[in-house]
Amino acid sequence: MQSFFNFQAHRTSYRQETLAGITTFFTLSYIIIVNPAILAAAGIPKGASMTATILTAIFGTILMAVYAKRPFAVAPYMGENAFIAYTVVQTMGYSWQTAMAAIFISGVLFTLITLGGLRQWLAKSIPRSLKHSFSAGIGLFLAFLGLNDMGIVALGVPGAPVKLANLAKPEILISLGGLLFTVMLLVQRVPGAILAGMASTTAACIMFGLVPLPASIFSMPPSISPIFMNIDMQGALTWGFTGVIVSTLVMDFVDTMGTLFGLSSRADLLDADDNLPEIEKPMLVDALSTVAASLLGTTTAGVYIESAAGIEQGGKTGFTALVVAMLFFLALFFSPILTIVPPYAYGPALVIVGMFMIQSITKLDFNDYSELLPAFLTITLIIFTYNIGVGITAGFITYTIIKTCTGRIREVHPGMWILALFSLTFYLFYPYH
Repeated sequence: MQSFFNFQAHRTSYRQETLAGITTFFTLSYIIIVNPAILAAAGIPKGASMTATILTAIFGTILMAVYAKRPFAVAPYMGENAFIAYTVVQTMGYSWQTAMAAIFISGVLFTLITLGGLRQWLAKSIPRSLKHSFSAGIGLFLAFLGLNDMGIVALGVPGAPVKLANLAKPEILISLGGLLFTVMLLVQRVPGAILAGMASTTAACIMFGLVPLPASIFSMPPSISPIFMNIDMQGALTWGFTGVIVSTLVMDFVDTMGTLFGLSSRADLLDADDNLPEIEKPMLVDALSTVAASLLGTTTAGVYIESAAGIEQGGKTGFTALVVAMLFFLALFFSPILTIVPPYAYGPALVIVGMFMIQSITKLDFNDYSELLPAFLTITLIIFTYNIGVGITAGFITYTIIKTCTGRIREVHPGMWILALFSLTFYLFYPYH
C-alpha cells in the first residue's frame, strides 16, 4: 500500500493519511443529511436520497483514491443540488426525473471531452493569476460557510444581506471556543488539531444538551429502488430544456476546475508552471462520478472543497481519499452516530481552512491591473454570489476582454477564448427566474 501510493516521495505515513481522511470525512459528512433535505424539495424521497448520496461518495472517492491517487473526496455538489431542486423543479416545473437526465447528459459529455484531452488543454490555458484566485476565493467562501455554520453570520434584512448574529447563544459561544481551541492546537503544532477541535466541540454540544445523542448506533440503509436509474431522457431532449443542460454543464466544469486548482495549490501538488500533473485523472473521476450520481438518483458530483481540511492535516495521497470512502461506507450502517457532528463543530474547521487557503493572494501581481481585476472579481463574486461557478466564469470573461481591449491580446491563450465563450453561455442560458 505504501508503494502504491508512493508514501516515501510524498513524505507521509499511514497515521498522517488516516488522520487526514477522518478529518475530511467529518468536515463534509453533513452532505449525508443536507443533500437529501434539499432534494426533498424536488420530490425525491429522503431515505433513498441519503443512500444515493453515500453510494455516490463511495464510488467517486474510491475512484479518486485508486485511479487519480489524490487526497480529494468526491460527493454530490452543494449549489447544483439547490439549482435542481428550487430552480429546475420548483420554479421551472420540470420533474426531478427530467432534471436527472440533465445531470446524466452533462456527465457523459464531460467523460467524452476528458478522454479526448480537451478539458486538460483548457485547464493549462488558464493564467496563473486566475489559478491563484480560485484558491483564495474558495478559501474565503469556505470561511463564509464556516461563519454561517457557527451561527456568527446570519441572514440580514433587505439592504443588508448578512449581519452579526446573537453571540450570547450558548451554541455560538461553544463554537467560538472550539475555534480558539483548534487555533491553540495549531499554534502548538499538535497533529490532528482540526479533528480534535471538531470532536471537543461536538462533545461540549452534547454535554450542554444542544445535540441529542442518537436513538441508535446501527441502522440499515434505506432502499434506493424508488430513484435508481429513474431518469427521463425524452423530457430532457427538448429545446426548452437546453438552458438547464448548459447551466449544469458550465457549473460542473468551472466548479471542478476551480476546486482542483485551489486544493492542489494548497497541497503543493502543482508543478513549476502552476499546472496539476495528470489533471485528466481527477477530471475523469469527476465526470464518471456525475454519470453514476444521476443513475443512483442524485445530483452532480465532484471534488469537494472540504477536502482542504484533510490536506491541512497532512493528506497528500489517494490513501486519504480511501479512508474517506471507507468512512462513507460505514455511514451506510452507522449514520445515526456519524452524523451527530453539528454545524457548530465543523464550522470552525472551515474558517481555519479558509485562513490557510487565502495565502494564495500573495502570489497575485498587484501592479498589473489586467491580471489583478479578473482575479479580484473571481474572488469577490465567488463569495458574494454564493456560487463558485459565477466567480470563475466572470474571471474568464473579464480576463479575455481586458487583455484584448488593452492591446495585450497575445497574452490570451487560445483556450481562454473557448473558456470565455463557454462562460458567456452560462449567463445567456442561466434560468434567472
